[in-house]
Amino acid sequence: MCSNYRPVTRTDRLLTFFGVERERDDPPPQDVFPSGLAPMILLAPNDGATPRRHVALQEAIFRFVPDFIAKVEWARRTYNARAETVATRSAFRAAWAKGQRCIIPAECIYEANYETGKAVRWAIRQAGDVPLGIAGIYEVWTTPEGDHRFGMAMLTVNADDHPFMRRFHRPEDEKRMVAVLSPSDYAAWLACPVTEAQAFLRPWHGPLEGEPAPLPPRSKARTVEPPPPASGDLFG
Repeated sequence: MCSNYRPVTRTDRLLTFFGVERERDDPPPQDVFPSGLAPMILLAPNDGATPRRHVALQEAIFRFVPDFIAKVEWARRTYNARAETVATRSAFRAAWAKGQRCIIPAECIYEANYETGKAVRWAIRQAGDVPLGIAGIYEVWTTPEGDHRFGMAMLTVNADDHPFMRRFHRPEDEKRMVAVLSPSDYAAWLACPVTEAQAFLRPWHGPLEGEPAPLPPRSKARTVEPPPPASGDLFG
């Protein structure tokens, strides 16, 4: 399971690897933890003017059920959704049935490695300075003040047999990994019918690399106010 990661925030990398435009660069990307804010990519509403669907870049809370909805322990752990139960678990099933899928762009994710006998945080990334496009699901919530806020969760799959990701998590625990999408599948993942979406949720066997990355002292999640969404065209 992934409880913290480093998002893609640079305008040039978002455009090059995901086909979305952003009006301005954020400060250098910082690690995001549950309830922090980070970009996600989703289908923009179809205005009817063109048969092609566009994508939008939207800031979202890295946690599906935010504090203003519920503060109980189960809600605080809704930053990951299991592929096997996303269609039936009460927190996620409505969004899944509505096809509210997204791509979460990540420079790297972090997982705990226990090969030394204790937990050591590792940074895991794709080789060649290529970011990861992680399959996600999102919901839109209304705050008590009447504002709209997006919440997102990363989808995860079993990784017991994955040659690299099975090195992570406690020895006695099931091995899990985020569902990484092939870039050639980005458009289809966002737009396909719900009945076809499960086919994209499988272990990623592209090149991955990692190294120890202990938390720096007093690391904090990024919690800035979300900017207006920017749009781009994923379909070229």
